[in-house]
Amino acid sequence: MYAIVKTGGKQYKVAAGGVIIVEKIEGERDDSVELTEVLMISGDDGAMQVGAPTVAGAKVIARIIEQGKNKKINGFTYKPKKNIHHRYGHRQKHTKLHIQSIES
Repeated sequence: MYAIVKTGGKQYKVAAGGVIIVEKIEGERDDSVELTEVLMISGDDGAMQVGAPTVAGAKVIARIIEQGKNKKINGFTYKPKKNIHHRYGHRQKHTKLHIQSIES
C-alpha cells in the first residue's frame, strides 16, 4: 500500500515504514505529524482511490526523526563594467519523516 502526498509544494510517494525528507515542518523530534493532503491511495489489492483534488478523509501519520539543513548553495551575482559583485549562500531547512501508517 502506498500513497501520494503533497507537502511543501511538492509531491511524495510514501509507504508505511518508509523515510522521506520534506520541506521544514514545525515540530520537535519524535512528534507525530498528520499529512492530510493525500492525492492518491493505492491498496494492496491494486485498487486506487484518486482524489479530486484530495482523497476525502484520508491522512498519513508520520513521526519526525530529525530537523536539519541541506548542503549550502553558493551564489554569485556579477555585473560587468560596473564593479558590482555580490556573493551569497543559502541552506534550506528540511524535516526527515518516518511514515507510520496510511489511513483512508
